Amino acid sequence: MSELSPGSDLISAARKTGDALVIAVRGEIDLHNSPELRGALLDLMSRTNPKRLVLDLGQVPYLDSSAIAVMVEALQKLRKTGGRVFLLNLQPRVKGLLEIARLVSIFTIAKDEQEALK
Repeated sequence: MSELSPGSDLISAARKTGDALVIAVRGEIDLHNSPELRGALLDLMSRTNPKRLVLDLGQVPYLDSSAIAVMVEALQKLRKTGGRVFLLNLQPRVKGLLEIARLVSIFTIAKDEQEALK
């Protein structure tokens, strides 16, 4: 396990664990700050080349379609190499949005980090 420099205030922690990149995201993610999240996320992914991206969204009370676009872009990059994206600790509002958009079928919702890392 190695801690990584997050490169954004929207990321409270980032670390590489085996073939997984675990990132804790924080704050409301919307049109104004999603480009910052995108840049930091893609930078971390290019530095670590993970097979699994684990996004802990426990500190994210709200996200909009621009934040979802960032997550879908990360998923598309990982799928090219057979990778997956796991989402953890979804707050009810965020989980509801993903369910309405039917995105729970393309992302893997894990009950905890251990499940995502097995």
